[in-house]
Amino acid sequence: MFETVLVANRGEIAVRVIRTLRALGIRSVAVFSDADADARHVREADTAVRIGPAAATESYLSVERLLDAAARTGAQAVHPGYGFLAENAAFARACADAGLVFIGPPAGAIELMGDKIRAKETVRAAGVPVVPGSSGSGLTDAELADAAHAIGMPVLLKPSAGGGGKGMRLVRDAALLGEEIAAARREARGSFGDDTLLVERWVDRPRHIEIQVLADGHGGVVHLGERECSLQRRHQKIIEEAPSVLLDEATRAAMGEAAVQAARSCGYTGAGTVEFIVPGGDPSSYYFMEMNTRLQVEHPVTELITGLDLVEWQIRVAAGERLGFAQEDVTLTGHAVEARVCAETARVSGDRVDFLPSAGTVLALREPAGEGIRVDSGLVAGAEVGTSYDPMLAKVVAHGPDRATALRRLRAALAETVVLGVDTNVGFLRRLLAHPDVVSGALDTGLVDRDAATLVPAEVPEEVYVAGGLLRQRELSPTGTPTWVDPFSVPSGWRLGGEAAWTPHHFRAPGHAPVTVRVRGAVDEAEFLLTPSGEAVPDPAPRGAKLLPSRGPGEQTAVELDGTTRTLALAHTADGGTWLAHQGDAWHLVPYDPVQAALSGGGAGAHAGALTAPMPGTVTVVKAAVGDEVEAGQSLLVVEAMKMEHVIAAPHAGTVTELDVTPGSTVAMDQVLAVVTPAPDSPPAPDSPSPSPSPSEES
Repeated sequence: MFETVLVANRGEIAVRVIRTLRALGIRSVAVFSDADADARHVREADTAVRIGPAAATESYLSVERLLDAAARTGAQAVHPGYGFLAENAAFARACADAGLVFIGPPAGAIELMGDKIRAKETVRAAGVPVVPGSSGSGLTDAELADAAHAIGMPVLLKPSAGGGGKGMRLVRDAALLGEEIAAARREARGSFGDDTLLVERWVDRPRHIEIQVLADGHGGVVHLGERECSLQRRHQKIIEEAPSVLLDEATRAAMGEAAVQAARSCGYTGAGTVEFIVPGGDPSSYYFMEMNTRLQVEHPVTELITGLDLVEWQIRVAAGERLGFAQEDVTLTGHAVEARVCAETARVSGDRVDFLPSAGTVLALREPAGEGIRVDSGLVAGAEVGTSYDPMLAKVVAHGPDRATALRRLRAALAETVVLGVDTNVGFLRRLLAHPDVVSGALDTGLVDRDAATLVPAEVPEEVYVAGGLLRQRELSPTGTPTWVDPFSVPSGWRLGGEAAWTPHHFRAPGHAPVTVRVRGAVDEAEFLLTPSGEAVPDPAPRGAKLLPSRGPGEQTAVELDGTTRTLALAHTADGGTWLAHQGDAWHLVPYDPVQAALSGGGAGAHAGALTAPMPGTVTVVKAAVGDEVEAGQSLLVVEAMKMEHVIAAPHAGTVTELDVTPGSTVAMDQVLAVVTPAPDSPPAPDSPSPSPSPSEES
């Protein structure tokens, strides 16, 4: 067994691997970029080595720096985690050349299964059913089109070297094949440096089911059951569970055996995942899709139903041990469901939801615990969440004796989860888990994209604004017990004669119109009026609300409104803003100055042609200049963050009158990037495209 292992990754997976290393009595070495100097995985490792600046290409993707860190710390082996270099055959070979054990499969298996065309041909020869599609590598556009016509519409174009959904295009109309093939090649070439494509039959309303395999270096191969991964957006998984409600025992055994044969066909060792596409109406017609030659993000659900530590078995196999069990020894107990917590902001555009990366400082953190609950997390209070890496922050996992119990426990755990200072998808995940089709198990890979808009609240709940107003009222009130208080200095609304006056507090939640909360009365028990900023005070009678003492972990406040009390987690920002959270959702109330907004004509952001950053990130492309005449929908800028590109297009035809950024500029969310002054009678642009994800570190 190894004495020292270097973990060539970051975030929650590095923390997860370090936990098993500690349990095995193995010294752990963390690596970190400048952006992660105070990260949780650095704190928890036995030792840590700086490997470069924030840019992944100069740190986590630098083979030379990782090998140097291993040499300096006396590591005998390297665990690559997932993402970054986990499926990089050159890195596996470089480790071997440096005398290090790569805790993963042989480089040849990584290379073979990383080429989707060769992978399909290899497993087909081993008797594994594959999706009907093109055969052979290096097909021309005409050959791809011929294959598509032979298969029949609809078809899916896929980059051979791809991952994470990047470059995949669904084509339903044969007349569009030419332009879609050209576009897929451009995207594949830009993302992977390889524009080789394949074409496959599209399965309508498909299920994505994967089989976990384990193989040792002595010929032992077993499968550990399946995981249901059909809840995805933009081809990225967000909820996974084990086992799948779709499969019966006979289908599970057949798919498991097919996965074992796929692993044997490439000489696999270690932990790996064989992915299948399954028609929801006919689960016996399953097709091999690809093999992931690494540990998967969703491995905890398999661990919870099998009782096995997959990281431990990766390490034992890499150290030369045999699997200590046979297929008949593997039992599946209960049900487990996992939710991926990501730093992102959901913005509704018509019937579509864009999930945009978010960033910030974690001001307050509360992670759930309890019966059947597991959290794999890279978070700590005070951590900076930037835009240099994948947006996944943590995973909340629930296990129970049956699926209904696991779902219920996970919904409750997400309701207890608090991350303040950074927008996350926790509330969205909790509502998704309550979706009737999710509860019933009637899943498919398009469910989230179809119904996402119904799972994002349209407005900030009024109790959040009321709590913000009462908290602000309390902050303005004098403290201590002086002998005399000037009544005009207390924001109670008191005045000489007449009805008490209102104290207005103005807030703006990002993505929402500004709101005014008018308050009068005692500090913790007051009347209020809630109106959009700029509107007249309404005629209806004011309503009452109270701030109540709150008990519980972390800073909290409780507000009583209309006879109902809600406890909200609370954190204040340096700029006078307030974060409030309840039942998994969080809102950032920012002070708003209506007078300043009026003096500036509503601010640049209110200009009809202002183009703002949809997410914090870096401007990578600028395609226009001040004075340019542009058409509606014309691409002007590209902003990238957390492996995601967002095209900024002209909202209408007109002239670029302001342009405040250049390639390489770092921008904040909602920062004005440019202004396009509209041409007379110019029609609006069509809906802008959704953000396009690059290959995810943790797909």
